[in-house]
Amino acid sequence: MNLIPHPLTGTPFGTALDLCLILAALAWLVSVLTRDYSWVDRLWTLCPPVYCVMVAAALDFGSRRVNLMTLLIVLWAARLTFNAVRKGAFRPGHVDYRWIAVREKLGPVRFQLLNVTFVSFGQMLLIWLFTSPVHQAAQWNETPLGWLDFTAAALFLALFVGEAVADEQMWRFQQDKKRRIAAGEEVAQPFMTSGLFRYCRHPNYFCELGMWWVLYLFAVSASGEWIHWTGLGFILLTALLIPSMRLTESISAEKYPAYREYQASTPALIPGLELGKTR
Repeated sequence: MNLIPHPLTGTPFGTALDLCLILAALAWLVSVLTRDYSWVDRLWTLCPPVYCVMVAAALDFGSRRVNLMTLLIVLWAARLTFNAVRKGAFRPGHVDYRWIAVREKLGPVRFQLLNVTFVSFGQMLLIWLFTSPVHQAAQWNETPLGWLDFTAAALFLALFVGEAVADEQMWRFQQDKKRRIAAGEEVAQPFMTSGLFRYCRHPNYFCELGMWWVLYLFAVSASGEWIHWTGLGFILLTALLIPSMRLTESISAEKYPAYREYQASTPALIPGLELGKTR
């Protein structure tokens, strides 16, 4: 498409960048027209597999490493989209409660500035960026699969299962909570502390971040370079999810005073570490 000149012009992932910019502009425009600021949240689950398929198709699906990465990302997207659909994220008018809290805090003018810069273009570029290891793998597509690829695939699948289990546990907890409230029953425990949530407060975030960190290992295996610009994706994703996690927790702590006790006894992100406990 070549919307603007950039270093990746002429490459499949460069075309993916052009598509990313178009989608970002559309997401911003539709968010202004509908006052629904969750359009990027919906694209979050759909764009990574599209970008990977674009790269794999440009290689005529001849790269085993790129094909493997694409398959893993398609699995990731299918599960995450399913979880989002059943939670109502694709329902017209659905807006993530965190955006509502941010809008109330910033006011309409500052929130619209945030919407056009970070919510729309910033997040869409981040999605493109944390998928970028597939570009590095494509550039070195003649490098055969090695032990690091198989290790990365095994770790990715383990984290994939972990996130699926955590999301399922949270889904069942929330459904049971809604049922009790509808029936007029007392809800003794209003927030999740069992299952994987015994080991850290955000096991799904831990697994989600881990999968994108692990995806970078495929780029390392292909090129032999441990430090490369495509690693910026998982670093910036981590920088995004940590404040998002803190925002979620601040809302929970306001609603449930006992949540602070959970924060004091359970690590935020990494099981077994004191880091993240709030005293």
